[in-house]
Amino acid sequence: MDNRGLSTVVEKVLSTGVVLLYVALLTTTLYGGAVPAYRGAVGAELGDRTLAEATARVEQAVPPSARAVDATYRVDLPATIEGAAYEIQTDGEALVLVHPDADVGGRGQPALPDRVKSLGGTWHSGEETVVTVDGGGGAVTVRLEAA
Repeated sequence: MDNRGLSTVVEKVLSTGVVLLYVALLTTTLYGGAVPAYRGAVGAELGDRTLAEATARVEQAVPPSARAVDATYRVDLPATIEGAAYEIQTDGEALVLVHPDADVGGRGQPALPDRVKSLGGTWHSGEETVVTVDGGGGAVTVRLEAA
């Protein structure tokens, strides 16, 4: 009985099995724990940056001093955060990022002069967004709108 040729085949099959087991284990580990945690952290960071950028754009839209103002400024926002749509709303004083994931969100209060009497509106992700500033005589209104 001569089985010498079979030992090479068995060695290759076992080597292939070990490699496949390693790849399966690595894939399960990454997609089961490391990748979702990383995506969540990146989503939260992108949400913070988006809110900070939106707050800065609202602050920049209000001129330092003017008797009358009627201006519209475009604001670029990401289409999605962590693959989901979101909104930036106002609560009268601040901008609030609303996202389906509870870890993504926040509140940013723009530093606006006293002559700004109201801050309102909502931006929806995926839309062209603008901030509109109008008013005069010491009363300025700031609105978040779709273009």
